[in-house]
Amino acid sequence: MQITFEIPDHIAAQLADSPETLTRRSLELLAAEAYRQGAIGSGEVGQMLGFASRWDTYDFLQHKQLEPPFTSADLEQDRTTLQNLLS
Repeated sequence: MQITFEIPDHIAAQLADSPETLTRRSLELLAAEAYRQGAIGSGEVGQMLGFASRWDTYDFLQHKQLEPPFTSADLEQDRTTLQNLLS
């Protein structure tokens, strides 16, 4: 899908040095916010941004200070699973 929006030229010039840079920054912001809200996962972030590997995606998310969602309940479940496997 292609999305087009209009920004006054003087504001666009303040946000980025070229239309391509502004387009990329906008796409990155959209992907990061959608991930933060839980609307998409890391795989979709990578697809949106055209990353070659999941590690590129993880680097991007870390740079944006967006860690994969992992709760204490997830940690406890992993701990229990590991104990069961080692028993």
